[in-house]
Amino acid sequence: MTQTTDTSAAVSFTGVAKSFGAVRAVDGIGLDIPRGETVALLGRNGAGKSTTIGLLLGLDEPDAGTVRLFGGPPSRAVAAGRVGAMLQDGRPIRRVTVRELVAFVASTFPDPLPVAEALGLAGLTDVADRRIDKLSGGQLQRVRFAVALAGGPELIVLDEPTAALDVEARRSFWGSMRAYAERGNTVLFSTHYLEEADTNADRIVVIDHGRIVADGTSELIKGSVGGHLVSFDLPDDLAGEPAEPASQGAGLGTEERLGLLPGVISVEIRGRRARLRTDDSDATVVALAGLDAIRRLEVAPATLEDAFLALTKEAV
Repeated sequence: MTQTTDTSAAVSFTGVAKSFGAVRAVDGIGLDIPRGETVALLGRNGAGKSTTIGLLLGLDEPDAGTVRLFGGPPSRAVAAGRVGAMLQDGRPIRRVTVRELVAFVASTFPDPLPVAEALGLAGLTDVADRRIDKLSGGQLQRVRFAVALAGGPELIVLDEPTAALDVEARRSFWGSMRAYAERGNTVLFSTHYLEEADTNADRIVVIDHGRIVADGTSELIKGSVGGHLVSFDLPDDLAGEPAEPASQGAGLGTEERLGLLPGVISVEIRGRRARLRTDDSDATVVALAGLDAIRRLEVAPATLEDAFLALTKEAV
């Protein structure tokens, strides 16, 4: 594999829009991914992730804006083997061996990765001479990964790469992906497993309704919606209709009263359990100490799932 010397971004979207009939699938996306980054693309079903990936790979043309890979059109980068893709609907030919399939795909590119190297990166060396139809589900997913690597790409795009894999197979797959990324290559992946994004991505991009609603490190995104969660069981005087305290918040409902506490950004009540998102957990806890019968108080950092749900809810 020959690395080029140009310094343009691996991926560049500028004002990109795409509609299907009345549906605006991608709505003015601007995105630059430098070389060597591992980026997770997150979003609900229908948020625009798959359309964005299709535009990136040149499978669709934008209605407006431009998509560039390594400074040129996607078709040029794909034809040159600089881009590899592992899509959800990819089905390897079954009546050949793993080695035969990877070698065939590699032969279609101008400067492919050595077959043995692709097999090693994907963790398939031990089953290289086994027929595709004799493999487990986790091994088949590794074959898709090896096929994506066969052209010697500098950028690899993974669309839900661990869907339907068990925990052990998922862990093994991400170990292979990290080995590829550590070579200085660029990775863009979409996933519904938020812990995968939290663990494996240098940067996270959240899409909702065809627009980017968050872009940054996992810690930055988690911090943007409140750094901690304070949860506790509601005491009797807050569990139902509020009493008439003389303090601030008299006459307000439970959620409104809790929302007035120092540091609180949002309030969620599930049954008798209250969850407060706060950017000053110390001040929130001190204020809660003035309420009688607070039980099972817990303070925890906000998770990526908490941030994702808050961001996509706000974007509706």
